[in-house]
Amino acid sequence: MISDARHVRVPMTTAETTIAINGMAHVILTVSQFAVARAFYGRLLPALGMIPVCDTDKLFYCVGARTAIGIQPAGPAHNGDRFLQSRVGLHHLCLRARSREDVDCLHDLLRQMGAIIIHVPQEGSWALGYYSVLFEHPDGIRLEANFVPGAGVLQPDVKFNPAEGYSS
Repeated sequence: MISDARHVRVPMTTAETTIAINGMAHVILTVSQFAVARAFYGRLLPALGMIPVCDTDKLFYCVGARTAIGIQPAGPAHNGDRFLQSRVGLHHLCLRARSREDVDCLHDLLRQMGAIIIHVPQEGSWALGYYSVLFEHPDGIRLEANFVPGAGVLQPDVKFNPAEGYSS
């Protein structure tokens, strides 16, 4: 159970788990500026080792790195809308990098792309060795790439240390 009084207590049932999830299969993001987002993800996702398997005016979908990411256009009533992190739904999407150097390389690519970078590669307090870059796609959806060495918060005697800021 989480012992920090600031958090809701949730029983941890790892000993009873019978379903072995093998990662996240895919995420589809709905975007208000499909052509702009398509250009952004068309450069970003292949650089992350993902291969486009569908590229139409209704879906851009890339597979690789043990997951898949797709974008689809929002309905016409939402053309030009911006993502709001404080609304119900997605807060941000974080991808796991294999090294700090990969986080740094992604930061370099994002700068070349002219992406909005919320924070440059830096260490964080979430876990020992946590290192990440945080950025936005054209509609303002926040994306992060992080590297955490070893088993991260699953290492014995290591506690999860949530930082402030998930409400912003």
